[in-house]
Amino acid sequence: MTETTAGATRADVWLPFPAEEIDGLPEDLNYLFWDGGPEYPGDPADCVYYVVPYLKGSEVAIRPMDAMSAVQVVQTLSAGIDHVEPGLGLLHAGVRLCNAKGVHEASTAELTLALILASLRDLPGFVHGQDNEEWRSGFYPALADKSVLIVGYGSIGAAIEDRLAPFECARVARVARSARTTERGPVHTLDDLPALLPEADIVVLSTPLNPSTRGLVDADFLAAMPDGALLVNVARGGVVDTKALLAELESGRLRAALDVTDPEPLPSGHPLWHAPNVLITPHVGGSTSAFEPRAKRLLATQLTRFAAGEPLVNVVSTTG
Repeated sequence: MTETTAGATRADVWLPFPAEEIDGLPEDLNYLFWDGGPEYPGDPADCVYYVVPYLKGSEVAIRPMDAMSAVQVVQTLSAGIDHVEPGLGLLHAGVRLCNAKGVHEASTAELTLALILASLRDLPGFVHGQDNEEWRSGFYPALADKSVLIVGYGSIGAAIEDRLAPFECARVARVARSARTTERGPVHTLDDLPALLPEADIVVLSTPLNPSTRGLVDADFLAAMPDGALLVNVARGGVVDTKALLAELESGRLRAALDVTDPEPLPSGHPLWHAPNVLITPHVGGSTSAFEPRAKRLLATQLTRFAAGEPLVNVVSTTG
């Protein structure tokens, strides 16, 4: 904490961006820059608002949490919170955990559409053809008239459906933890998957990773998908049983486009790298030019609310 000229103290906030790069931060907090390096910017015991470094992994995220005896808020810059959950038990009761809803929807939805289109139209094959000076003409699947199932219909799932709208899909079905009705149609529960999967040409995974979704896409899930269907994972690698997926890919029955894998990063020599009918991107769903401006706007909003004692947005849990 820092003492002001008037003798008051300003509470420490740890940020993964320099404070001068974020417009609209309240002045009555003390901002310290930490992007996950070996040296802390101050005493973790003085930190009241901890913004977790982005894409630095669980070990970095939870490293200072055991010493954060005064922390009131842990803020991720990702939609998922699984990388910080192992550290929540180190904190005292009453700490609010907030995610970055509103930051990654556009970028992740863009990549989802890119993966679908690239897989259906075999863009990787055309790239290989260009490398070999081969003219690979022919007929390829279109997104038009396909049935799409979105598993994980939160803000990212809804953003994906928004971008599917112009492509003349035959049907979009939605699955989430709780059943509800939206402007676009009903949202089903996970219990409805056995009835929905056989009708899905494309299954998009955008669900959080938690005990109910870890290993959700197992051998039975995949077996229920029709021949030639495409699995797109922009959620977390742990949602999919990699061994079961490999069996389906190697048989040629299913195709996959994966922005996340289990394990991750995918190690050299792993059979998934060279499995047939798979397109892999290295967990870049949210890593675009759209990230920083949206993340910084979220932090300015949150910290303004925090300094004023107002309710925060995106609170997903509170330690107890």
